[in-house]
Formats: sequence, C-alpha cells, structure tokens
Amino acid sequence: RGIPFVLFDPFGNPDPDTLSVQADNWTGGVIATRHLLALGHTRIGIITGPEEMMCSKARLDGYTSTLAEHGIETDPELITEGDFTTPGGYEGAMALLEDEQSRPTAIFAGNDLQAMGVYEAARQLKIRIPEDLSIIGFDDIQTAAYMGPALTTVRQPLQDMAATAARMVIDTNEGRKIQKRVVLSTSLVVRDS
Repeated sequence: RGIPFVLFDPFGNPDPDTLSVQADNWTGGVIATRHLLALGHTRIGIITGPEEMMCSKARLDGYTSTLAEHGIETDPELITEGDFTTPGGYEGAMALLEDEQSRPTAIFAGNDLQAMGVYEAARQLKIRIPEDLSIIGFDDIQTAAYMGPALTTVRQPLQDMAATAARMVIDTNEGRKIQKRVVLSTSLVVRDS
C-alpha cells in the first residue's frame, strides 16, 4: 500500500530490503558475560529468551563466545530457555539453583523481567544477592534500578531505537537515501546485583 514501515527489534532475520532497527544483542551478551567473569565467576548460568527469536540467539552466542574466549567450556546444564517473562525467569532459575552441588554462582537473565523471577527464586531458596549469586539482566527497564538490590543490566537504547525508526520512516517518505538496517550499541549498567 506504499506505507513506509520499520521493523523495531525484529523477531527473526529481516529481509535485506526491509527497514529495521535493533540493539546489538551479541555485544550485549559479551558485555554481560565479561562483567560476570571479571567478578571472578566461572560457573555462569544463562536463562535465554525463546530460541526462535534472533535477539535470544545473539545474546546466547555472545555468552558462549565470551566463555570460549576465556577458555571455559559451555556447560549445557547451565543453559535454560526462558520466555522473557518473570514467571519464566523464576522457572529457569529454579532449574539452575535447586541443586546446591551444581548451581551456578552467577546468572545472566535474557531480560530484566526474567531477572525479577531469578530474584524471587533466590529469595525462596535463601540465596543472597550478590553475596551468593550475582545476577545481570538485559534491557534496563525502569524498575531495574529499584529492585533490591538494584539490578546490574545491559542497557538496550530503546529511546534511540525509536527515534532512529521514526527518522527512517520520515526520510523514506521524503525520498532520502537511508541505511536499511541499523544496529545500535548496548552498554553495561553496573548496580548492586
């Protein structure tokens, strides 16, 4: 119908001719994992998002690549698939934390909502954050800074992504030549978890 549109944080791999804007999820996975390694953790669990989502795959790839970079073999027992919800984070955390002998010392939650579920699982299992378990999320939603303790996370530049998407639509509508696929940087937000 001739209406310009931009895919915002696409679910899969968009057609090269389709306009899209997203965060650098792979680098976000690297940043999160490097932070946990720098804290001295070598047994790092991850609760991914749905495996069919491109952002989930990219974050997981960043995690596995960083472990390999540090000579740490990826342990499938430390990887659980989530659904980007708080209950999904809780279920994933319970699967990772229930066995005291094999539990990780840190968890990379695929998003901040899942991290909230990890907090609840840790509370129920009497695991202290960050003394017994470090947690890092992804997105930097508003409530992340107000969790107890405040959640360390990877910031996804959502406002910049929205502004870029709007500019792309306007520029397309006005006939300007634009980059069809834009990937914006993620950054680490260190707090108390």
